[in-house]
Amino acid sequence: MKPVLALVGRPNVGKSTLFNRLTRSRDALVADIPGLTRDRHYGHGRLGDVPFLAVDTGGFEPDARDGIVAEMARQAREAIAESDVVLFLTDGRAGVTGQDHTIATMLRKAGKRTLLAVNKTEGMGLTGVANEFHELGLGQPIPISSAHGDNVRELLELALEPLAASARADEAAVDDRKRPRIAIAGRPNVGKSTLVNTLLGEERVIAFDQPGTTRDAISIDFDYRGKPYTLIDTAGLRKRGKVFETVEKFSVIKTMQAISDANVVVLVLDARQDIADQDAHIAGFIVESGRALVLAINKWDGLDAYTRERVRHETERKLKFLDYAQTHTISARQGVGVGALMKSVDAAYAAAMARLPTPRITRALQDALARQQPPRSGVYRPRMRYAHQGGSNPPIIVVHGNSLKNVPDTYRRYLEGFFREAFALKGTPLRVQFKAGRNPYAEA
Repeated sequence: MKPVLALVGRPNVGKSTLFNRLTRSRDALVADIPGLTRDRHYGHGRLGDVPFLAVDTGGFEPDARDGIVAEMARQAREAIAESDVVLFLTDGRAGVTGQDHTIATMLRKAGKRTLLAVNKTEGMGLTGVANEFHELGLGQPIPISSAHGDNVRELLELALEPLAASARADEAAVDDRKRPRIAIAGRPNVGKSTLVNTLLGEERVIAFDQPGTTRDAISIDFDYRGKPYTLIDTAGLRKRGKVFETVEKFSVIKTMQAISDANVVVLVLDARQDIADQDAHIAGFIVESGRALVLAINKWDGLDAYTRERVRHETERKLKFLDYAQTHTISARQGVGVGALMKSVDAAYAAAMARLPTPRITRALQDALARQQPPRSGVYRPRMRYAHQGGSNPPIIVVHGNSLKNVPDTYRRYLEGFFREAFALKGTPLRVQFKAGRNPYAEA
């Protein structure tokens, strides 16, 4: 197993900044706002030939008893429990606080190997500023700067030194299976995090009856019925006019990035609320991104027959442009319908990544032309000669011929639907591109 490094500390000491530096990414949201990170956030890192997992956690307040803060504390405790090394971050500019003492006491009781890092020490005389942190009783404080990288490599070397040999051996034997990336998207409070926890079989992300609980896009590697996946829990997308906080603006960007980076998106709808324009906007962005899609109508349990029929009808009417996607009614909390949902995810992923032989594509093109010719453009009718696959996720079919510049969008959509039906590509959009041959007499 890769060594697991848990980043723990009170709010706003720079844990997410250090996480991004360790993973060489910008996966964790970073802003000068306490409590920005809430869930456990995993990332892959490497020091030379030694791989590791870093776990970012929310601001740790061990004495919290209820609400979001208590859930954040539970997430931090679970990160500590599953870690090999705890990196306890403190703030060198603020000095030692009572909360630092509380966390240090808890870490000593946990019995995990812990390194004490004193952050934000750039320009402060590294050794002197760390001296007062000896009183926490966690060994030699290590002054660092997450933002500038000062001493971060040294901290990482100390953390990984006893674990390096086993990490190298494990990586040599690792099964490098392709993990489909599945993004769970939708409006706030429709049950996205509950669905993630049900799939994982644990309270992995905070599921709270409060819109906006999830702020970041959380990626989680897991196996479901023997198949590997990467699951991405995203923040709920609100209407543009309702995105007030800077944090929410960051969250929207991260969600859109997660959708764009996914192979399959599960769009979660709430059966107990009307299908809103915002649901259609999110669906439209998913289609524009070319992602494979599965619809999950959540909170289906307890609805009467009339309400269920009304919800089905409303979904078909307002989201008619998603007719290529499979629709499932589920109860994320009770786990009802989740198995069938994942089968459709597998089918959508297979369709999105399908390899289509050129002879079969060209034969399908000829069948489409035999059924309906493209309309004339002036004197000439476009002539389509052959086609081949130009990409996947979504599948792209490139059609070659003459006079293709003015093929109307209606005919392009006709071809997209024809190809999708011909190759049974359920759950994925398909793109058709036209490439006209060069006229050798054009410059004569």
